[in-house]
Amino acid sequence: MAKQPRPAAEAAPAQLRRVLGLPALVFFGLVYMVPLTIFTTYGIVTEITGGRTAGAYLVTLLAMLFTATSYSFMVKRFPVAGSAYSYTNLAFGPNVGFLAGWSLLLDYLFIPMINYLLIGLFLNIAFPAIPAWTIVLASIALVTVLNVVGIHSVAKASNLIVGAQIVFIGVFVALSYQSLAGQPVDLLSPLLGDGSQPGFGHLMAGAAVLCLSFLGFDAVSTLAEETRDARRDVPRAIILTTLGAGLLFTLLAYISQLVLPGSTFANADAAANEVMFKAGGQFLANFFTAAFVAGSLGSALASQAAVSRILYTMGRDKVLPQRTFGQLSPRFGTPVFAIVLVSAFSLLALVIDLATLASLISFGALVAFSAVNLAVVRTHLINERTHRNLKGLACYGVVPLVGLGLTLWLWTSLSALTLVIGLCWFALGLAYLAVLTSGFRRPMRLVDFSEAA
Repeated sequence: MAKQPRPAAEAAPAQLRRVLGLPALVFFGLVYMVPLTIFTTYGIVTEITGGRTAGAYLVTLLAMLFTATSYSFMVKRFPVAGSAYSYTNLAFGPNVGFLAGWSLLLDYLFIPMINYLLIGLFLNIAFPAIPAWTIVLASIALVTVLNVVGIHSVAKASNLIVGAQIVFIGVFVALSYQSLAGQPVDLLSPLLGDGSQPGFGHLMAGAAVLCLSFLGFDAVSTLAEETRDARRDVPRAIILTTLGAGLLFTLLAYISQLVLPGSTFANADAAANEVMFKAGGQFLANFFTAAFVAGSLGSALASQAAVSRILYTMGRDKVLPQRTFGQLSPRFGTPVFAIVLVSAFSLLALVIDLATLASLISFGALVAFSAVNLAVVRTHLINERTHRNLKGLACYGVVPLVGLGLTLWLWTSLSALTLVIGLCWFALGLAYLAVLTSGFRRPMRLVDFSEAA
């Protein structure tokens, strides 16, 4: 007898589709981090560190590797979407999990916006006849459609964009080598600087700015429920993304400093253009603009995919309204409402300035990094006592605590404005949590992570 289809009322709910493998995850992380993102803050960090941007990237890479390892531990134990929100929820309970997720939203909501703003600025310079606001609106519309259609479109677009940026990097390295040929070169200057900003404090200040370049490994963890073998591939992708991007950033900063020594520029915000003109003339400058805009579009694509899944996870858990946030499109299997909401929020790119946006991103990232490092200790050494041996203490005690210490150290270098805005956002989340729990008189709903076992 043929199997009868289930009635519509009993149809299985839409679920995120497990279609991603290790290469797609690594490319997703790389495009999220944007290989050319180094040139966004290159001039600023070079001035802060006195020509030691490459050294600052090494400091940041060291700090991020410890935290990335903590993320890999947590996603291997709990292969679920939601990133820091899910991990702190499972380790410390729903109240702390909510506050971690809320802080993470400050970071994720503004990353697509800053990319739209950069796209509008750069293309408006290249094509002055086209108003920046029309470019921003067109970019938001394109990214929204691609994300609604599904993660396949995001992965395919990510591969193309990373590929284009890799080609540019190859051309940049080749032309830089050609421009340096036959000239005296101080190979240590990118690490030692020009002496204008001596001391470790200035190096740390630059490293604190650069930590935002490494947010891609965190974004990879949000795709755990769309990965075929999440426990194996997502931890590997997190480490590979962090290490690969960090070394690439360091190399590009090192070469840029060799091409254009010193730490003073006609315009620090446009220092990348000075480097490109010195290395390859107008051709390389134009190529850079095209590649940078493509990277910003790819970062917007990946970051919107990540934040929409965090909102979906919080809605599914009834932390946010489930009927709107916690639903997937039956046709596309994507959180359409969350995607459209992020796009609507990104319209602020039409009125906000770049400096303000940059200051709003740091706080949430560092809160999330700190929370995940602590979640590793709580999960593996306190809640689960099977790891209380020498190896377990080293992996789940020393590694996350070092990561926490380095993250807090970077925190001390944030600007006062960033701390004030971040604390106000955190206070708003605390107030919302008080409403959800009737003034903390009743426990928040416990989350059922079906994939967490």
